[in-house]
Amino acid sequence: MDSLETRELRYFVAVAEELHFGRAAERLGMAQPPLSRAIQQLERRLGVCLLQRDRRGVRLTDAGEVLLYEGRAALDAVAAAARRTRRAAGADGPGGPRRRLVLAVKAAASHELLRKLLDAYAYAAEPDSAEVEVLPCGIREQEQLLRDGRADVALMHTPWNSLAGFESEALTTEGQVAVLPAGHPLASREILSLADVRDVPDLPLARWPTHGTYAPGPGPEIHHQTQLAQLIALGRTLAIVPASARSWLWAEHTAVPLADAPPVVTHIAWPAHSRSLTLAGLIRTATRL
Repeated sequence: MDSLETRELRYFVAVAEELHFGRAAERLGMAQPPLSRAIQQLERRLGVCLLQRDRRGVRLTDAGEVLLYEGRAALDAVAAAARRTRRAAGADGPGGPRRRLVLAVKAAASHELLRKLLDAYAYAAEPDSAEVEVLPCGIREQEQLLRDGRADVALMHTPWNSLAGFESEALTTEGQVAVLPAGHPLASREILSLADVRDVPDLPLARWPTHGTYAPGPGPEIHHQTQLAQLIALGRTLAIVPASARSWLWAEHTAVPLADAPPVVTHIAWPAHSRSLTLAGLIRTATRL
């Protein structure tokens, strides 16, 4: 049996993420016995063991790890289809709601590029033009927003964002700067190297999430832009960011160029399978900028 129901995937993903049938049942709003039976039936139908159950708890088998990865992707795709279908309904009928595109952008990033893009798109008046809703998001959230359909298109930045599974066009390339407290000795330098800022005893580098986890180190874990700005102003951390981030600096900050940091490329990215004429119009405008 090769077919899987969305309900079965939701049940399995909940158990696989919680590794506890009671918590998974509570999360799903159901009783535990029918959830246990549903997982057992799923294992019988697939002919594999997905979960190891013993006195120490619940653990995923190798097959369970694969289904968790594939199941999350499948549930995201189903949710994305529903969300994009509802947004596309804005095009139906005279006098109906206007088409809408959701553009995900990391909060406090790409201000100038975003302004130019929105102005140019409004001026171009593409035949299938839409209202563009800007969705500010957290650090490295653009990928998930695109995958689950909460966004139709995103501005993403390599080398930090992954473009795997998306179509994309490069829009701008820029250098990087170190953002430091204005009173720090390094802030008086005209240029710095990565070696200069990686091991500053009194000013550890801020740590950013990668795939939901943080690399080890003494620096603070950064969850949003305001937190980062405040910690730099207080002399608790420094950050390496694109040069365009100067737009959000406070008076208590100083940005110093980094001579050997790799360039940052800003891309406009969208789902590879998209056939939206409305989205195509926005991408045409972006690539003409």
